[in-house]
Amino acid sequence: MRYFLAAALVALLALASPAAAQVVRIDSGQLRGRNGDEVTAYLGVPYAAPPVGALRWRAPGPAPAWPGVRRADAFAPACPQTGVSMPGETPPKSSEDCLYLNVWTPAKRSGERLPVMVFIHGGGHTNGATAMPLYAGDRLARRGVVVVTVAYRLGALGFLAHPELTAESGRGSSGNYGLMDQVAALEWVKRNIAAFGGDPGRVTLFGQSSGSMSISALMTSPRAVGLFQGAIGQSGGLFEPLQLAPGYLLANAERDGAAFGARLGAGSLAALRALPADSLLAGGGSFHPVIEPWLLPQSPYDVFAAGRQHDIPVLIGWNAEEARALTDLRPVTAAAFDTDIAATFGALPPALLSAYPHATDDEARRARGDFERDLRFGWDMWAWARLQAGQGRTAFVYNFAQRPPFPEDSARAGWGASHFAELWYMFDHLNQEPWAWTGGDLRLADAMASYWVNFARTGNPNGPGLPHWPAYTGEAPHVQRLADPVTTGPAEGLPGLMVFDAVYAAVRGSGG
Repeated sequence: MRYFLAAALVALLALASPAAAQVVRIDSGQLRGRNGDEVTAYLGVPYAAPPVGALRWRAPGPAPAWPGVRRADAFAPACPQTGVSMPGETPPKSSEDCLYLNVWTPAKRSGERLPVMVFIHGGGHTNGATAMPLYAGDRLARRGVVVVTVAYRLGALGFLAHPELTAESGRGSSGNYGLMDQVAALEWVKRNIAAFGGDPGRVTLFGQSSGSMSISALMTSPRAVGLFQGAIGQSGGLFEPLQLAPGYLLANAERDGAAFGARLGAGSLAALRALPADSLLAGGGSFHPVIEPWLLPQSPYDVFAAGRQHDIPVLIGWNAEEARALTDLRPVTAAAFDTDIAATFGALPPALLSAYPHATDDEARRARGDFERDLRFGWDMWAWARLQAGQGRTAFVYNFAQRPPFPEDSARAGWGASHFAELWYMFDHLNQEPWAWTGGDLRLADAMASYWVNFARTGNPNGPGLPHWPAYTGEAPHVQRLADPVTTGPAEGLPGLMVFDAVYAAVRGSGG
């Protein structure tokens, strides 16, 4: 009798709690994840060796193997960082041991060969965390894809160039450790994603802001050839003339790195490696990708202009009101417009200022927002689209114009269709916030998630029940306006973009 009672109790417990997640075997050991609604998540999976001690500022090595079955049911700490990637977010827990990724899969067994989407988070190359709830891949995975999110080194730990690091490398290069991490994660995906039901030959990179900038670089990197078959870039690219950003050149980045060490009282590489991560974070400076011989030997603009980027389709775009999340436009006035712009960005060609009329205070506020949208994001994405299409390569381009119902008493009040705003829709995560979502918001989220997943599946966002999205070509430079309703038309801010284009062409032509 006791046997039957025990068996019944076990059966009841099995019904009352989710079944244990399937154990998968990857090249460094076995993993057990966490079951969810139609999707299993494998969180905090190491894809490379911890970049600590003597491995700080070195290319990532293989993750150590482990015995038995490793639990993969909680996020790993984020990489050390300053600030947060989105205003209003809680700073994440961090550790220099941070090279981990997360996988969400709807597959019930290995070998299902589902499309794979690998997300590179934004944060200006200085912050960001895969544990941010908005980046969870569960809702996209329920549509039939395997979703991976990747942590990578940030700030000085991820992008420091230094003469001693260049000498030590044996490749005549330094910097770009964060990009090396992204490549290592893609190599991990190629080796291991089949165990999660993914297809290693059908991988799409997608990223936002500096994550999108990273993708524009990886599309030109000889180290990333064959590691992904599609790219989605959201509000970020690396296409401006290097004459305007000389710090991206290795020699200048090395100089800046040596000055960074001097500010910290670290006159040698050994002294820099001996400093705690917190001291490096407090050292200030600007850190970003570097044009160097090994991973990024030429600027993305030059590679795309020569037609030597990876021959893959892209889906790229920007938001109608990017600057609202990044700049307080309320104090902007017509009287102070020119002087404020000069104080923030330096002296600009008169043609640029006149492209953004600002005769009244209302005009000036709109002009400042439009100018910063085009300067920071719009022109890069427009250049990316034209360079891709100009080589006969496939491009689909969007402008996001929906205004989410950000609460007026929140840190996001007044953002509108700002930087970040598309993320709730694209990840299909309107359910995460108790805001006054409308039926139009729900329809757009469903459409955007479908477009993104369709593109990952076939290299084309179109599918049944969706408004047709035409490819962007020189003859038909149409963009998809992502709002409710979805429509097709010219690019957002086209007159200003054309002026930026003329100014940047003149800068490149000067050969400075």
